[in-house]
Amino acid sequence: MSEEKIEKPNKADSRDLTKGNPFTVLLKFSLPMVLSMIFQQLYNVVDSIVAGRFIGSDALAAVGASSPVTVLFIAIATGCSIGSGVIVSQLFGLKENGRLKSSIYTTLISVGVLSAVLTVVGLIICNPLLKLLDTPSGIFADSSAYLSIYVWGLVFVFVYNAVNSIFTGLGDSKAPLFLLIFSSLLNIALDVLFVTVFDMRVAGLAWATFIAQALAAVVAFIWLMIKTAKIKTDERVKAFDGKLLKRIAVVAVPSVCQQSFISIGQLCVQSVINGFGEGVIGGYTAAMKVSIMAVSCYTTVSNAISSFTGQNIGASKPERVKSGLNCGLLIGAVLVAAFIILFLTVGKSLVGLFVTGEGTKEVIDSGGLFLTVVGFGYPFVLVKLCCDGVLRGAGDMASFMISTFSDLVLRVALSFILAPYMGFMGICLSYPIGWVGGMIVSLAFYLRGKWKTKIKV
Repeated sequence: MSEEKIEKPNKADSRDLTKGNPFTVLLKFSLPMVLSMIFQQLYNVVDSIVAGRFIGSDALAAVGASSPVTVLFIAIATGCSIGSGVIVSQLFGLKENGRLKSSIYTTLISVGVLSAVLTVVGLIICNPLLKLLDTPSGIFADSSAYLSIYVWGLVFVFVYNAVNSIFTGLGDSKAPLFLLIFSSLLNIALDVLFVTVFDMRVAGLAWATFIAQALAAVVAFIWLMIKTAKIKTDERVKAFDGKLLKRIAVVAVPSVCQQSFISIGQLCVQSVINGFGEGVIGGYTAAMKVSIMAVSCYTTVSNAISSFTGQNIGASKPERVKSGLNCGLLIGAVLVAAFIILFLTVGKSLVGLFVTGEGTKEVIDSGGLFLTVVGFGYPFVLVKLCCDGVLRGAGDMASFMISTFSDLVLRVALSFILAPYMGFMGICLSYPIGWVGGMIVSLAFYLRGKWKTKIKV
């Protein structure tokens, strides 16, 4: 193992998560990440609000029908970035500069190639996927146009996610925050401009996302290259390291599968939702945008726990991981309480922001119902995600995968079983019940403690 040490980091640029009070360290680290996620989800919400209020409920349904497909691509990008982030955090904890820099370069080259391949695949399969999901003919053209434009920007989505994950692995949660504020505000401005001024309709929403993601990805890439150049090392750094790619893949492939399984599950559920008509599709779409914002905040806390776990396991301080998990649960509990109160008091009003004009009652009623029911499952999904964060950060990917798969299978199966008897309520109930099952499995793996022996970089 190399004995070289990483140059003492600037506190504004990175954070050593192996020292100091775990709660204070994790809070300062995770807060910018949560704010970043809120901004990221904000522009997704604005996409739907602009679609529903300025174009019509059919446009909202069109964006919703295409969402499971776009989420599938995002899932792959997110899974890849998780792999790089975990390895970067572990190498940061081990103080191995040369391999750390090589892991960064290897990640960027790999995601560039993968995104190019997926762009070609996406252009081929998007329309067949929409047909497979039984997308209503009235919204098919808009859904297809949105997806086609989105797919052309996949390289920016992949690079952007990879860079943000690398920053997080280095203990820098502020850079992703600044990047997301920039891209979110730009996307919102372009949404309004393209739809209300240039009357580009649903295609305008897609182009707004494309441009915002592209500019953010370029800025993020340049910023990371400058930061990486400041990491001092005397040894020759490999631009591409096959062994490190294998280690990244060990974490990334299960993470991609996890994220993809979730997306495929959403595709399956969307096929059930599409059978209820455009009003329910619109309500489900609006409610999911709001719910995803909440769950993404909990996922962000889980990602912070992963970086915390990776650095401390790498530094041979596994005793700090339990404290980190408890602190993460406390931070997440505050978020859970806030969202549950919000949904119970103004859930329908939040859905109402997405639509105007005729047909809004069914959209608001179905969306409000979804938020009310799903909100009660948030404590369970929080515990599951936080335990998953420890498993993933330590590299215990088999346990991580089993936990995720059990949750997904249960939710999708219940959607198909309950919907014929309970209608849309069956879809709503499948989420909290699935999360309870996933929580039990994930908590059991955490308590077993096998994750303490998994690191190997």
